[in-house]
Amino acid sequence: MDLKLLLNWRLHLTVILASLLAEWIGILRIPMGPGTLLLLPLFYAFIIGVLLNPHLFSGMNRIIPESVSNAAGPLILIAILPFIAKFGSTIGPAIEQIIAAGPALILQELGNLGTMLLALPFAVLVLRMGRETIGATYSIAREPNIAIISDKYGLRSPEGIGIMGVYVVGTMFGTLYFALMAGYLASLDIFDVRALAMACGVGSGSMVAACSGALAEAMPGMRDELLAFSGASNLLTYATGLYVSLFIALPAAEWLYKRLSPTALQEARNENL
Repeated sequence: MDLKLLLNWRLHLTVILASLLAEWIGILRIPMGPGTLLLLPLFYAFIIGVLLNPHLFSGMNRIIPESVSNAAGPLILIAILPFIAKFGSTIGPAIEQIIAAGPALILQELGNLGTMLLALPFAVLVLRMGRETIGATYSIAREPNIAIISDKYGLRSPEGIGIMGVYVVGTMFGTLYFALMAGYLASLDIFDVRALAMACGVGSGSMVAACSGALAEAMPGMRDELLAFSGASNLLTYATGLYVSLFIALPAAEWLYKRLSPTALQEARNENL
């Protein structure tokens, strides 16, 4: 990483102006049916960032050169660290509530398998995807999951292409989607808000920050408790998610793909002949 690129004055000025504009707009609440959609400053900052991206609009090179944009990308991991540290400080005081949640907090990691059971059949039967489906649907496609696919199949394989596609889309839109969905579901009053906070902990720092932030705005009286639940869930996901993905989710995705894909079924018949 070139330090000179990161110290580019245009980059820092753009970030400051985008942040000030997003905070100036503030939180907007839009009624939608029985619920309310929360638009947080993070949403506006995301839109501004997309509009200024030189990869999407070549004219934006005059504001932020492409080389500076490439160098600044990994900084999201550093920028999210203070928020992760805050999670750690809120888990301790709320340890009694977390323990009272019992096995729900531990077993919630298995919920990631539910998305695969929905997404994989749709990808194979409706979208007619090949083995890219396995990499794309077996996990939330964050860094540990990419490491598993890279080691087992290689990133140039169909499975590698599948997981990298979801990783890119998740990086671009996952945070935004989590923030909007969490705020709306909280307003519907269907699920226990603590369950929604646990669902925020999917193993992505930016996603859990956006999701728990939206819940905290929807339920300000439970702010510390919600941050504690989402933080504990995220930590458990990091601790157990890798093993669930490796020993349960990936074999299940392989098994399901072989029984749904016409190509895989034909290959199995040829092997039996």
